[in-house]
Amino acid sequence: MAVRPVGDEDVDPLAVTLMRAFADDPVTQWVYARDAKRPMWSHRFFRWQLRRLPRQEVSWTTEDGTGGAALWALPGRWREDTRETLSLLRLTLPGVLPRLPRVLRGLGQVEARHPAERHLYLAVLGVDPDRQGEGVGSRLIQPGLDLCDREQLPAYLETGKERNLAFYGRHGFAVVDELRLPKGPPVWFLWREPR
Repeated sequence: MAVRPVGDEDVDPLAVTLMRAFADDPVTQWVYARDAKRPMWSHRFFRWQLRRLPRQEVSWTTEDGTGGAALWALPGRWREDTRETLSLLRLTLPGVLPRLPRVLRGLGQVEARHPAERHLYLAVLGVDPDRQGEGVGSRLIQPGLDLCDREQLPAYLETGKERNLAFYGRHGFAVVDELRLPKGPPVWFLWREPR
């Protein structure tokens, strides 16, 4: 199965794919608590990520552009700038109201644990539910891991799904910390040393 860089033409179809991939994600459900509107807010969030991160040229999708995506951020470029933050708030703020203080507190706690050490950050890895179990996630993550090994860069990610820990463990990641979000699910923080 071939993978290729994410392009501008992939934004809309991949936003749908990632919305579907994260429909059962505990953190997504915690952020966008209203079941009926969650797909809309999640779609907007992933569309925002797909417009922002692939510009760094370290994001990959399947050859058909619909099977899934791995969106990485280069060292020192994982945090959005002020303009990007305002854009995200404009797109998704109604989806977290009136729980905004709790969500901001929890996401701030996650961000505060982001390592200061230089690393490649796996911001999003999602596979369409109809394609899960076919090795798509492993294929999508591999170019980023190859870059880490070539450049001798560690890799870092967070996940809110306990079942993801075994998958990431097979790719060399180890849990380095854990946090429970305010009145929400746990989040695991994972690190991988280059090979």
